[in-house]
Amino acid sequence: MAAEKLQSFDKTDEVAEKRHTLILFNDDVNSFDHVVDALVDYCEHDEIQAEQCAWIAHYKGKCEVKKGDLDELLSIKDAILNRGINVEIK
Repeated sequence: MAAEKLQSFDKTDEVAEKRHTLILFNDDVNSFDHVVDALVDYCEHDEIQAEQCAWIAHYKGKCEVKKGDLDELLSIKDAILNRGINVEIK
């Protein structure tokens, strides 16, 4: 029984580490293709997923594009910001 409790504790820790979300914001500056390319390059999206995220951001103003631990998302955020695309971590 102690092993079961330890195992469920490990799962809880894993979920807690992934509570951060990278959010893409729509803008009137960047081309659609530029945003799609950045999502493919840095968020490990395929073309279809990247296009869907870009459309959601276009119509709704923002889109959650990646969940993960803070350290991982910080490097992705910096890379996308360097391309002039507005993103933030929540």
